[in-house]
Amino acid sequence: MKRLRTFIFLLAAAPVMAFAAGATVHLDKAPVNLGDQESLQRGARTFVNYCLNCHSAASMRYSRLQDLGLTEDQIKENLMFAADKPGETMKVGMTKADGAAWFGVTPPDLSVIARSRGADYLYTYMRSFYRDSSTATGWNNLVFNKVGMPHVLWTLQGEMAPVMKKEGEHEVIERLQLVKPGSLSLAEYDAMTGDLVNYLVWMGEPAQVQRKQLGVIVLAFLAVFFVVAYYLKKEYWKDIH
Repeated sequence: MKRLRTFIFLLAAAPVMAFAAGATVHLDKAPVNLGDQESLQRGARTFVNYCLNCHSAASMRYSRLQDLGLTEDQIKENLMFAADKPGETMKVGMTKADGAAWFGVTPPDLSVIARSRGADYLYTYMRSFYRDSSTATGWNNLVFNKVGMPHVLWTLQGEMAPVMKKEGEHEVIERLQLVKPGSLSLAEYDAMTGDLVNYLVWMGEPAQVQRKQLGVIVLAFLAVFFVVAYYLKKEYWKDIH
């Protein structure tokens, strides 16, 4: 019985322990604003140009991008590089076997990555790559140590290098500093990454904006109906009370 209680306790504490183990890296707040259609459109452009080369989004159809204020012609001309019809899903030509052979692991589908990892995680992750000659790709990441994914946006951000500090008998990374500028300033790169994460959050549940709007309407209706029901109840029971 004692062993059973210990097992149940460890099982209940596992999520907390896992969170504590993964909380060593500070996550920056992602600038998510699903009401900003221009940001979502820029994020979609970055996604199809850089992410969709290796990662798929098999639960997302190109035609759904019309919800971002884009026309079908704009989608075809500017965002459809791996499909022929807007109704097709965002799949890539790379097979799972090729992905595993080239990167050591199959690149995950990104349809719901923002719901899985969280916007702050993705925002910090995309801004935390640094040069590391000990890895197969020559890149590492503060958030995901020994990550198999290369830094596909390095020409935009530039090359970052770790600044080390002493903690006891060990050296740890204190921060990253820019050692080779990219085509964007760090502020411009952060803004672009924010747009990308904003789009990934939207893609995880494209109907969430409409769902929240509908929720407000329902709550407003219930509030009005409560007043009507209250006075109806008073009128119905006035002779008794």
